Amino acid sequence: MYSRKRLDIGWIDLAAAALGAVVSRGAAKLAHDIEAALAGDGREAIAFLSLRSGFDLMLRELALPKGSEVIVSALTIPDMWTLLEEHGLRVIPVDVDPATLAPRAADIERLVTPATRAVLVAHLFGTRVDLGEIVQVARARGLLLWEDCAQTFDTRASCGDARADCTMLSFGPIKTATALGGGALLFRDGALAARCRATHATYPRAPSGAFLKRVVKFAGLKFISLPLPYACFVRWCAWRGRDYDTAIQMSVRGFARERLLERLRQQPSRGLLWLMLRRIVRSDGTRVRARKEVGDWLMHALAGTVEVPGRAAPYADHWVFTILSDERVAFIARLRAAGFDATSVATMRSVPAPADRPDLAPREAERMLARLVYVPMYPEMPQHARERLRAAMSAGR
Repeated sequence: MYSRKRLDIGWIDLAAAALGAVVSRGAAKLAHDIEAALAGDGREAIAFLSLRSGFDLMLRELALPKGSEVIVSALTIPDMWTLLEEHGLRVIPVDVDPATLAPRAADIERLVTPATRAVLVAHLFGTRVDLGEIVQVARARGLLLWEDCAQTFDTRASCGDARADCTMLSFGPIKTATALGGGALLFRDGALAARCRATHATYPRAPSGAFLKRVVKFAGLKFISLPLPYACFVRWCAWRGRDYDTAIQMSVRGFARERLLERLRQQPSRGLLWLMLRRIVRSDGTRVRARKEVGDWLMHALAGTVEVPGRAAPYADHWVFTILSDERVAFIARLRAAGFDATSVATMRSVPAPADRPDLAPREAERMLARLVYVPMYPEMPQHARERLRAAMSAGR
């Protein structure tokens, strides 16, 4: 059975990570080299334990007035709006267009009030939002513009849009060029970057021993994701009466929700920084281009038979391949019977509307999530398997 996702890291990288956790250079030098590799276009970079660590610290240093509003793309992970609320900010969802997975600039402008201070745009599933019109709205209204590029990293030469006030990158376990963790923020405001850097230096440093255990864990997960071991894993879960969807989600989750801020407020370990630097400087976009090629092939092969979110996006490299189905339980069952572990389980959620503004509920995002199916598709899948997948997805349509 083909697993729903393949870790974007090789065995040599994992072996090097284990060694780097023990004998790598000092953390300060590694962080400096990462930041030098990512900085450019007048922006300064800071390496963090995770994207969320950097986002939390930026919010601390900005210290926006309590009750300030932040307009947020309506599809994201819950921790992002949780962090905004932890800092006393009011989260206003802006719906996304299923065809592009982007918020509409006109919708953002309609949501702006005197209390609005910032806009957070997420680039979803490997698509990239054209920020042109959104930048115009933000500048005209005096708003900060932040972009969440956790799902769009390609190479260090293409790190988001330099017009954004902050670009956020992730190298978490299931991300492109994963370092099994870590993140970075790129700032247009050098003074804000300096304040964040100074506060970040006061955080305790995560131990490399814990990172070494993480490397061993994900080496095991990489092995299990191969077709034969994965099929055995699925059968073992069935024999034990375990829900393997839940087991998979628990194995790759980043931070437990309990004591979230305490867990986030650490500097990255030396081992994590070493692997981040290796993955960033060695990323040449080869696998992303291959992934885009197979994703484009499948999307075009399915044209007129299934609905693909983001099909009209100006760019999509298919970090994940998703479709929308009104009968997703049957659709998932059909693909699993054909040997492809499709799923509807994911960490993405629709951003809830404020309790006093139910009219702001993002209906398009909610409808999309209710129909969303994640389909295995990656460069390592041979052509004969891709053809079988296409046939299974088109059956009965």
